[in-house]
Amino acid sequence: MSVAPLRIGVDLGGSKIEIIALGADGAVMLRERVATPQGDYAATIMAVAKLVENVDQRVGAGGTVGIGIPGAESLPSGLIKNANSTCLIGQPLRRDLQQLLRREVRIANDANCFALSEAADGAGAGARVVFGVILGTGVGGGIVVDGKVLTGANAIAGEWGHNPMPGEHHRETCYCGRRGCVELYLSGPGLAADHRRSVGKLASADFQATEIASRAANGDAQCEATLQRYEARLARALAQVINILDPDVIVLGGGLSNMDRLYENVPQLWAEHAFSDRVATKLLKHRHGDSSGVRGAAWLWP
Repeated sequence: MSVAPLRIGVDLGGSKIEIIALGADGAVMLRERVATPQGDYAATIMAVAKLVENVDQRVGAGGTVGIGIPGAESLPSGLIKNANSTCLIGQPLRRDLQQLLRREVRIANDANCFALSEAADGAGAGARVVFGVILGTGVGGGIVVDGKVLTGANAIAGEWGHNPMPGEHHRETCYCGRRGCVELYLSGPGLAADHRRSVGKLASADFQATEIASRAANGDAQCEATLQRYEARLARALAQVINILDPDVIVLGGGLSNMDRLYENVPQLWAEHAFSDRVATKLLKHRHGDSSGVRGAAWLWP
């Protein structure tokens, strides 16, 4: 099959599969979304293949295919690991999709795809080193250097969400089996859990992250205190990234990234934890929002 200057990206999520087709200039030509077959690997790969074939038919040409997944591909075996969509774990996803689609497929972690999208033509465009952060149901990260995703020797580059949160003594066990992970504090569920711990059995204990942010903006002192703790933790965790990676830009994505106060408050807090007399790193909000993951999957092909 001849390949036209068309990039197809697929965001293979736990609840939905989204596909996008980008033209040579990066313009969106087509977008579609379907529900992910729950817990069914065979049905999942068939759903992806059907979406790609539909794009081929509607656009009139085959294109390159990039897939973003909530996990990583093991470099020694080619099997999927670290996926919260557990039906993917241990499966030869790339091999199976290449057989179905009869073309080469590139696969990357969804946080890497987010970072690549924002580095290519998003908030981090023009920056040499971009660290992309997902603050949502989980916490992930991706690294882009000179326009290319940094995968790493173990295919885990950027996985800062499963490092220990600095400066904390409360060490709950994460789903990954480790204790005190950054994800336990900076994810949406982590923020809600911290609020419950702080207010005890009060009626306000069951607020979720969006409600906490809304109430803090309207003067709720307890919710404001929760967000200040969150910002302090985010600053400490990102300062560790700055000390190791020293990125030009850190771009935030995921649901919690829509709290605009983070972009002013966190840089004021991270300076005391960074090993530098000044911190030039910029903290920026995503440009493409929920579309960054699927756009980044398309950009896996240069």
